[in-house]
Amino acid sequence: MKKNILERLKDGPVLGDGGYLLELEKRGWVRAGPFTPEVALTRPDALRELHVEFREAGADVLQTLTFYASRDKLATVGLENKLEDLNRAAVRIARDVAGDKCLVAGNISLTWMYEPGSPAAADRVRKTFDEQLAVQVEEGVDFIIGETFSWLGEALIAVERAKKTGLPVMVTICFENKNETADGKTAAESAKALRDAGADIVGMNCLRPPRHMLAHMEEMRKAVDGYLACQPVAYRTPDDKPDFTSLPEFPLGLDPLQLTRKEMADYALRAREIGVNYIGACCGAVAIHIREMARALGKLKEDQRLWKKGGEKPMSAYEYYDHDKLAAGKQK
Repeated sequence: MKKNILERLKDGPVLGDGGYLLELEKRGWVRAGPFTPEVALTRPDALRELHVEFREAGADVLQTLTFYASRDKLATVGLENKLEDLNRAAVRIARDVAGDKCLVAGNISLTWMYEPGSPAAADRVRKTFDEQLAVQVEEGVDFIIGETFSWLGEALIAVERAKKTGLPVMVTICFENKNETADGKTAAESAKALRDAGADIVGMNCLRPPRHMLAHMEEMRKAVDGYLACQPVAYRTPDDKPDFTSLPEFPLGLDPLQLTRKEMADYALRAREIGVNYIGACCGAVAIHIREMARALGKLKEDQRLWKKGGEKPMSAYEYYDHDKLAAGKQK
């Protein structure tokens, strides 16, 4: 039997996966703009392949592609009646790929319907989360991730509804271009509130790259004793606009801003130093990023496939320009 997420976290850092919607958009299967996840129904093989890539890269967890799979969000593309089918298909695909190797995290996200001080809006958010969670839990997810909440109030509702499933719960907030939530709460205040509400794992995700997120993770680490999660984007952003979705390059011109595999590996090491327990990534993070993070964290061995070198002449540019010798020197 697989260890659950809390047992794995107790043993040491858990490695999450990368981003799905933006990567599937780059591959032609998701429309930029709405970024809705109907690919789980229309192109299940494309989604399955991306899950396989993250699994083979060393991820310990695969998230279901149910971000934005709520009725109101799906209604923007005429798919409000496909909620159950979509959520069910997304979980089944992730579970099939995960097998006995990875845990499967059900996923709920921001709804764009939350309004501070509005009981009616809060009830609508509750209904939205409950509708998705019912299907995901029925299909056998291992734990729940609620993510990308600019409003701490909405994040707290996610904790409330996810806890009712009886599964472990991870909920993460995000900062836009101000170093606080939309309701004016700091990272430390948010972490405390989420832990007090019953979340098993709290943290931050999306919108910002490691450079604009790790300092806030340090604040969270000082504020709470429990498990912390960090899932930044893999895009480089300036100091005055740390939220990548606010940049003029979003969403179709982000390619030159993508972080290197080394930068993401360095992030993984720094996160571990801070005391982050769940080290993952979000938009822009692809399999090579997760693979280098896995190697940095000691979760993946170096490539051991056969390569006969040392002949009279080099048989690749890698040898011809002595890249192999330089790489060997760095490993010593």
